[in-house]
Amino acid sequence: MVEIALPDTFTRRVTATWGAAGTRWLAGLPETANQLLRDWDLRLDRAYPLSLNWVTRVLRADGSAAVLKMGVPESEHLADEAAALEFFDGRSAIAVLARDAAHGALLLEEAAPGVQARSLVPERDEAATAVLIEVIHRLHRPAPPGIALPELAARRASFDEHLRRFPGDDPLPRHLVDRAGRMLTELCATATERVVLHGDLHHDNVLTADREPWLAIDPHGAVGDPGYEIGAMLYNPDPRDEDDTVLKLVPSRIEQLADGLGIPIERVVAWGFVQAVLAEVWNAEGDGVGTCRPLRLAHQLLPQLP
Repeated sequence: MVEIALPDTFTRRVTATWGAAGTRWLAGLPETANQLLRDWDLRLDRAYPLSLNWVTRVLRADGSAAVLKMGVPESEHLADEAAALEFFDGRSAIAVLARDAAHGALLLEEAAPGVQARSLVPERDEAATAVLIEVIHRLHRPAPPGIALPELAARRASFDEHLRRFPGDDPLPRHLVDRAGRMLTELCATATERVVLHGDLHHDNVLTADREPWLAIDPHGAVGDPGYEIGAMLYNPDPRDEDDTVLKLVPSRIEQLADGLGIPIERVVAWGFVQAVLAEVWNAEGDGVGTCRPLRLAHQLLPQLP
């Protein structure tokens, strides 16, 4: 049996997020991982930094590399990731090589050499934005009926829940959360297209590869207005970095995204604002502390809102 290391920071984060379900999953993870290594004829190679999923590089029977990703089965995140990747079918995104839904496991194509698009920022930021635009053009296709992905409009619930949980302006100004929630609903209602979205497309989730110049990884997966895709690009990379270099690039990014994607500039600004506030709302769900830069972006975009 191969020894599976579970860092304390990882186990604490999983149990804090999923409670008893997370504790049960962690207890069974070493045995389940070993079972999958046998079933899929894999050998452990090296671990990746861990957040909420256990992720490691593996070698297949033919010697090729892949990525084994496992998460709490009760979580919908990996199911949404798998559904999005299977829809993209390797088109500007990594491919799903195998899937075990019962154990919350995915065997994924490795993007190699795997240099992130962030390597172009800030010196070649225009080139980085052009890469992201091209990936969007290739990823976005009309959503087929019955695809197992959440509707983008349903994310309004995150704003409403935040307003119920926090009666004042701490940790986030209520007027920003309220406006972003209403604007999300308006943008979804006025969408002229309904596509399958990556849902978290930014400079850290687009990597160089041999099969295609750039491949997207780690989709959240959703269905809705294609304009939603641009939001995370405006405050990345390094959302927890206090450096304002990225925010200084926002005006030029907005113009390039609007032109390259054929989206009215006011909708680019609106979606940027909505996603900046949503990022802080999601961060506040855990510990009441946001990442700061998305909030600064929201304030920066506020005067430009329609």
